[in-house]
Amino acid sequence: MSKQVEAERRNHRRLGQELELFTSMEEAPGMPFFLPNGMIIRNELENLWRKKHQTAGYQEIKTPVMLKQELWEQSGHWNHYHENMYFSNVDNQNYAIKPMNCPGAILIFNSKRRSYRELPIRYAELGLVHRHELSGSLNGLLRVRSFTQDDAHLFVRVDQIESELERILVLIDEFYSYFGFEYRVELSTRPEEYMGSVEIWDMAELALESVLNMKKVNYQINAGDGAFYGPKIDFHILDSLGRNWQCGTVQLDFQMPEKFNCAYVDEDNKLQQPVMIHRAILGSVERFMAILIEHFAGDFPLWLAPVQAKIIPISDAHAAFANEVRSHFESAGIRVEVDYRTEKMGLKIREAEKQKIPYMLVIGDKEMENQSLALRQRKQGNLGSMSIQDTIKRFVKEIHHLS
Repeated sequence: MSKQVEAERRNHRRLGQELELFTSMEEAPGMPFFLPNGMIIRNELENLWRKKHQTAGYQEIKTPVMLKQELWEQSGHWNHYHENMYFSNVDNQNYAIKPMNCPGAILIFNSKRRSYRELPIRYAELGLVHRHELSGSLNGLLRVRSFTQDDAHLFVRVDQIESELERILVLIDEFYSYFGFEYRVELSTRPEEYMGSVEIWDMAELALESVLNMKKVNYQINAGDGAFYGPKIDFHILDSLGRNWQCGTVQLDFQMPEKFNCAYVDEDNKLQQPVMIHRAILGSVERFMAILIEHFAGDFPLWLAPVQAKIIPISDAHAAFANEVRSHFESAGIRVEVDYRTEKMGLKIREAEKQKIPYMLVIGDKEMENQSLALRQRKQGNLGSMSIQDTIKRFVKEIHHLS
């Protein structure tokens, strides 16, 4: 019972409404609307994602949301994923709204002649995809019909498979470590409906298994749960209640490069087919946000908090100074709000704490006279008086340390 109570306290749908992060509308079932506070968290996540990928040698791309039917027939999605897709007809041409980003990345790879010297090519995309889910299965941000997948598609030579898979495992581990997540790993093998030959599937499964064993990763076999075009490594992160959520995935694909005639010119000036690695870390931005909301129970670390500090003037006489303080903090890149209401200070503090704002900066006569702030932390309570610049330095240090 206590676990159920705690789970309800952390419920991301309830917290999403209370903290004004996101909402759902009957005009777009399963397609969340992100509110200003939620967009701050989302942008911080995506900024971190971009920074990590730039450092790791990825190039960011963006591909269209809607592509012609012929492309999806060529990729195999039309036959294997048709019931989960949305469609449109424009100028007597059938289109599908993409459920996955991979065909777009392949088109970019094939847009020019490639040399072996260019490989590995690492494309990363925050791509908006749509997948049909039954209305009864929709669940806040955890299961939706419209979401942003943090995909990467790598085109590699056969002799680069092992080293690139190793790099991916390190990147995923680093990313989850930012949030203090533990995770478990599964190797998902050939499903009943699959594309290509058993021999190629066996080779791909062996390659993934070899890297996991070499890196001494503890993993379980999830028989029959691979993608239709290749086996995959799935990453299940554990939240603060011990629940596990499938987020990251690494898929080794020999099929798509063959179907799309992907090629590069080798050292002997001969055409060779690259191997494709599909990879996601968050899984989807929406799902990862839902997990973060529940993991932190809405009490986000300072760098993620939509409002990092609430400035509380005790009376109207302190409002002008509060506005000056706000300008100083905003110039330093710190997200603050001022509570200008004429309510009692205690009520303002309680409401700021209820909104899970990490810090409160109280301003009265003494603070105006000394050009200081009465600093209060939501978890620790009163921290005493501090100058404006010292408070800003404290915040900047904490934000940079946590992010």
